[in-house]
Amino acid sequence: MNPSRVPAPLRRFAAARSGVAMLEFALALPVVLVLGCYGVETANLALANLRVSQIAANLADNGSRLGLMSSASTVQLRELDINNALQAARLQGNAIGIGANGRVTLSSLEYIQQSYDTAPVQRIHWQRCFGMKSGTGYDSSYGTTSATAGTDATRTNAGTTVTGMGDPGAIVTAPSGSGLIFVEINYDYQRLFGSSFMGPARLHYVASFIVRDRRDFSQLFNPAPAATRSTCDKYGS
Repeated sequence: MNPSRVPAPLRRFAAARSGVAMLEFALALPVVLVLGCYGVETANLALANLRVSQIAANLADNGSRLGLMSSASTVQLRELDINNALQAARLQGNAIGIGANGRVTLSSLEYIQQSYDTAPVQRIHWQRCFGMKSGTGYDSSYGTTSATAGTDATRTNAGTTVTGMGDPGAIVTAPSGSGLIFVEINYDYQRLFGSSFMGPARLHYVASFIVRDRRDFSQLFNPAPAATRSTCDKYGS
């Protein structure tokens, strides 16, 4: 067709370039939006992993230092001390809802010969926990933790005998004549965009620290005024 025969308005429209950028943006927006949202979800998952791992490490570290010096120059670990440590973990994880969406278990693994033993054994002497999640994948993998806090240390309770604690290939044991604090956290990752970009994910982290003082391992102490022990159905936020 002879260009001279094309009406002038149509010739001006064909030469216009003012809407090209808007058209390109409209075509690219769905791809950019999907990739951007997926990137944000992935970054949030990485941040949640970091937070949960730090909560586990900090709680194990705090548990290895707790207690009150007695007149016998030994440190007595009290229910109050454990409650404070678990509260600190709950507050540290408040932003991700660690109490409502997970379970945190604090255990004392000891290699001590108690009065009821014939020889030293690796033993989970007591466990405390918090978190509303329960069942397989959330309860302790090693002791007898239940909604009422599991193994309790008294002068006559033998606890749970084990060969060690930890994930396969990373088993830890308590040193002779002492103990270590072992923390397990199982947490349901809270997705930003539902199931659009990522399926359900359960984050699992463990941490342990050797007890750093001359602790009295005979029992958990609970002097007056007695503190209520931490059970798994507490701190649901």
